[in-house]
Amino acid sequence: MVSDISLFFEPLPNSLFGDWKEGTIGARIEAHTETAFPHVSSGTVVIFSVSEFRGAGFQEIDSEVANSVRKELYALKDHFGSVRIIDLGVISPGDTVKDTYYAVSSSSAEIIRQGGLVFILGGSQDLTYANYTAYEKLEQVVNLVSVDARFDLGDVDDEVRADRYLQKIILHQPNILFNFSNLGYQTHHAMPNEVELMKKMYFDVYRLGELQGSLEEVEPVVRNADILSFDMASVRTSDNPANWLAEPNGLYGEEACAIMRYAGLSDKLTSAGIYNLKEFKLQSSKLAAQMVWYFLLGVANRKKDYPFASKDEYTKYIVTLENGTYDIIFYKSSRSDRWWMEVPYPSKRGQKYQRHFMVPCNYSDYQLACEDGVPDRWWQTFQKLG
Repeated sequence: MVSDISLFFEPLPNSLFGDWKEGTIGARIEAHTETAFPHVSSGTVVIFSVSEFRGAGFQEIDSEVANSVRKELYALKDHFGSVRIIDLGVISPGDTVKDTYYAVSSSSAEIIRQGGLVFILGGSQDLTYANYTAYEKLEQVVNLVSVDARFDLGDVDDEVRADRYLQKIILHQPNILFNFSNLGYQTHHAMPNEVELMKKMYFDVYRLGELQGSLEEVEPVVRNADILSFDMASVRTSDNPANWLAEPNGLYGEEACAIMRYAGLSDKLTSAGIYNLKEFKLQSSKLAAQMVWYFLLGVANRKKDYPFASKDEYTKYIVTLENGTYDIIFYKSSRSDRWWMEVPYPSKRGQKYQRHFMVPCNYSDYQLACEDGVPDRWWQTFQKLG
């Protein structure tokens, strides 16, 4: 594993560090400049940008797009208490796309190993694959959540691209993917066989309409993630005019910010990224900056319950289904009032999946079990652990 990750990063321009007003993020952020490279410490949120778009078919990209997001972010108010925030600067495209992937993967792995939280300003969404392979270096089985209007599956023999990276993650060896969830897919962009494949693999997929009707229902999905990948093209063009796919439908800006806050709140999540920040539009830069802000707000309000708290700090509920086949054990955190379900974990499987047998859920899942129903989240995890 590469330990000196400073080799991968270019410093940020001095023009980003003017006279930021007291109480703004810019007045307190630690950044990679010509004279300093910040060290990573446990609990630090580590931001960096990657100006790589060849995976989306673009050769020339305005490298200032990410810096426009930084300017908007640095101007926002600091509500984050003692959370340390650093900006390592820019990973520029390598001689090949694989060179860029290596830099992203190695950097993410080292940051997470040191206890930091990675936040990537992309770059095309195939960089999700590079970030995913960081966990192979850490020998960690993970859950991936993608906010995307499409599944980005592709075919087995396809090269990794922004619109066909997921198949490479699913087939990657060694297999470190426990669960994949898609939030916000649009049916007119998804083949029926793709939806069926997701269900056969016991993955979670939520149509855009399902999200917008009850966004709080996806909070447990995001709480269960180790990695969050957010395609900015999933935000409708009216809210994100830099959406190069020009989608008339999609998430609203406030919904995108709510999802990012859920991600920040998750004690399990160690990396996130927003991708397809391709061209400069001031409104889009402001939206991306606010999405990062809400992620930071979530981090600042983490409750340190599962997987950090003792089970003594939970209220335990046991629901026996009417036919006596299963007992479903629920836990409610006294710190956050959030719920989890315990799924039976076969000891013969060893330690590999132990991080995944406590499944985040809602009170509605407990109510369903009390009515003799089996929550989908519990059943899907049971099938994968069995």
